Amino acid sequence: MSTIPQNPVPLPTLDYLNATVSNDLDVRQVAKTWFASFVAAVSSGDAKAVTGLFIPGSFWRDMLAFTWDFRTFSGVPAITQFLSDRLPVSRPTAFAIRDDAYLRLQRPFPDIAWINFMFDFETSAGLSSGVARLVPTANGEWKAYVVFTNLENLKDIPEKVGALRNQAPNHGKWESDRKREIEFEGTVQPTVLVIGGGQSGLEIAARLKVFDIPTLVVEKNPRIGDNWRNRYEALCLHDPVHYDHMPYIPFPPTWPVYTPALKLANWLEGYAEALELNVWTSSTVVNATQDASTSRWHVLVRRGDGSERKFDVKHLIFATGLGGSESPIPKIPGMDTFKGQILHSTKHKKADDHKGKKVVIIGACTSAHDIAVDYYEHGIDVTMYQRSSTYIMTTKSGWKVLFEGVYSEGGPPSDVADRLNASFPNFMSIGVAQRTTKIIAELDKDILEGLRKRGFKLNDGLLGTGFALLAWSKAGGYYLDTGGSQLIVDGKIKVKSGPQIERFSPDGLKFDDGTDLEADVVVFATGLGDNHSHIRNVCGEEVVKRCSKIWGLNKEGELNGAWRDMGVKGLWYMMGNLALCRFHSKHVALQIKAIEEGIFNGERYSVAE
Repeated sequence: MSTIPQNPVPLPTLDYLNATVSNDLDVRQVAKTWFASFVAAVSSGDAKAVTGLFIPGSFWRDMLAFTWDFRTFSGVPAITQFLSDRLPVSRPTAFAIRDDAYLRLQRPFPDIAWINFMFDFETSAGLSSGVARLVPTANGEWKAYVVFTNLENLKDIPEKVGALRNQAPNHGKWESDRKREIEFEGTVQPTVLVIGGGQSGLEIAARLKVFDIPTLVVEKNPRIGDNWRNRYEALCLHDPVHYDHMPYIPFPPTWPVYTPALKLANWLEGYAEALELNVWTSSTVVNATQDASTSRWHVLVRRGDGSERKFDVKHLIFATGLGGSESPIPKIPGMDTFKGQILHSTKHKKADDHKGKKVVIIGACTSAHDIAVDYYEHGIDVTMYQRSSTYIMTTKSGWKVLFEGVYSEGGPPSDVADRLNASFPNFMSIGVAQRTTKIIAELDKDILEGLRKRGFKLNDGLLGTGFALLAWSKAGGYYLDTGGSQLIVDGKIKVKSGPQIERFSPDGLKFDDGTDLEADVVVFATGLGDNHSHIRNVCGEEVVKRCSKIWGLNKEGELNGAWRDMGVKGLWYMMGNLALCRFHSKHVALQIKAIEEGIFNGERYSVAE
C-alpha cells in the first residue's frame, strides 16, 4: 500500500492563514525576533514552548543532527514529542542566525509568503545547520511552517581540506607511496570496502578519505567510468550541470549544461586520480560474510589477474546503483518463436548495430526515449510501444521553474542549494509540486497537445506532482524531454499505445485488439529490477532478509534504506544521481566517522514501521 498521503497538509496560503503581509515589513527583524524566542525555548528544553512558535500544519525535518537518522515530523504533536525525546539527548547550543542573502521574504506563489533564513548550532555530537521558513498568522505574528536541521561536521574532527590538507613536500616518493596505498601493502588495511566505482562509490570514498578512513573501492570494469562508458552511445544526463557538481571538485564553468555519458565517464576517471582514491578495477567481490560476534565483514576480492585477497573490514558499502544485478525481461508468450533479436535496454550499445531493421521499444520513459532518438538519428525505423501513461516535462521549461535561483546559473553554492532544497520535506512539498506541475504543463502545452494527437498517453504524476513523487517512489514513470517528444509529435518516432501485448509472433508482436506490429529487434526498456540482488549475490539471502527496503518513501516521506541504517550493522547502500550522492555521501561519511570515533553507538531515533 502506498505511503503517500492522499490528503496532504494544505499549503499555508494567506487565505488559509487568514493573514496579510505588510508592505513595510522588516523581514530581518521578524526573523531575528522569532529566532531569539526559538533559541530561548530550545535552550530551556521546553518542547511545548518551541512548538508554540509553529503553526499547526508544520514540519520539522532532521538529517542526523538530532536523530542520527532521516526523519520528518508533521504537525505540532509529533514535533513536540520529538523535541521532548531528543532535546535532553542532543543538548543543542551556540545558535546563530545567518544574516545573509538567504534571509529574505519569498513569494513562491502570489498567495503564499514566507521568510526564509539559515542558522547554525551545535549538539553534543557535532556542528549543525538549519533552515527555517516563517509564515504570517491572523494576529500578525510570524510562526514556523518548516524547520530543517542537518548535521554538518563532528566536533573537533574536521575534514582534512584547505588549511588542514597535507602540507609536506614530497620529493620523488609520491608515485611509490601511492602504489603502496592503493595496494594496502603496509600495516594500514581498509576500514571500509566499497563495491562499485561509479559516482556513488567515488563520492563516498572521497568523503571518507578527508576523514582519514582507509577505504578501498572495488570496481568490476576495467576502467573507472565504464559504468557510463559502456551504456548506449546516445546517453546524456537530463539534469543540468548546476545540479550535478561533485564534492571537492566542481565541474568547470566551461562544462556543457547537459553532460554526455562518455564525457562524464572520463571525468570520473580524472576525479578518482585527482583525489587519490584507492580503486581496484577489473576486480570483483566474490563474497562477504559477517562475523556474528564482532559484526566485521570478511570479504574476498578477486582481481583481474585471478589473484585473490581477503579483507576484514568494519563497513561494507554497496554503491551498485539503482536496480538489480540482472535487468529483467518480462516473460511474454511466443518469445521462443520470434525470429528477431530480444534485448534489455541495459544491453543496447549503439543504433548502428540494427541498421536496416525495424525496431520496437517496449517502454515509454527515459531510456526508451533516449534509445528511440538514437535509432531515429541513425535512420532506423523505430516504434515505441507505451504500456501505460507517462509524465512528460521538457527540461527547457521544467528546470527553469523548479531550479531557478537554487540550482541555476548564478545560484548559490552547491552546499547551500542542497540544504535549501532538502528543507522542503517530500510530503510537505506535495502542494508546491502540484502547482509547479500545472505551471510547467502550461509552458509545455504545445508539445503535450502534440503528443496526445499522436496517441501518446500522458499523466501529471502521482497526485499531480509531476516527476517528483514518481522519482522518489519508483525511480521511473517519467521522461524529462530533451528532444524525443518533438520527434514523436513529428511522426519521426512512431508510437503504439492502448492495446496490451498478447504474444510474440515469428515476425513481431500481436496485441489483444487483434493488431500486429512487425519487428526485427525488440528492446525492453522496462525497469532495472530488485536493488537487493547485489547484496544477495555477495552476502547471501539471510543478510537480505535482515535488510530494510531500498528506495521508495516511508510513512514520513523519507527514502527507505539509502544512506543510513539498513538493519544490518556495518552495511550501507550508497546510491542516487550526482546531486544526491554529493549531498548524502557526507551523511554516510559522518555516520561512519562518528562510529569509528566512538561518538555514535548506532542507536537512532527511528520511525516505527
